[in-house]
Amino acid sequence: MAKILIIYYSRSGNTKKMAEFVADGAKAKSAAVTVKDAVNVQPRELLDYDGIIIGSPTYYGTMAWEIKKILDGSVDFHGDLEGKVGGAFTSAANIGGGNETTVMDILHAMLIHGMIIQGAFQGDHYGPVSIGEPNSRVEGQCKALGQRVAVLADKFCK
Repeated sequence: MAKILIIYYSRSGNTKKMAEFVADGAKAKSAAVTVKDAVNVQPRELLDYDGIIIGSPTYYGTMAWEIKKILDGSVDFHGDLEGKVGGAFTSAANIGGGNETTVMDILHAMLIHGMIIQGAFQGDHYGPVSIGEPNSRVEGQCKALGQRVAVLADKFCK
């Protein structure tokens, strides 16, 4: 059974709700899931999981500093995350506010660690995006992300 860590930062509650949807998707594939607010995560914890999914609100086209702080701290474990499965999601106030750049910034850090990332051929290709409060479309995209990461982590991280 894959162990999945879902890290999020949320001021409005929208990103937190997305994290819960992602967790539902991973649990549907029998993963052991931990959901944590970024303010309660230490970079060393990343080592304990097979899959890591990170969600952040979009601030000025990139992630919140609470997420960036974890990724910056993960430099101490450079190379130790290689082969783990990753994913990202974001929420924003409007379309065109830097949603995809936020997801890509998180994924770039994961790729530099040597993590495995799978895109989606339908919907939100890089990772789920919500404009305002998550709706049923976003819920489906989040659950699909959780499922993808859980399935890959189960295959690659035994």
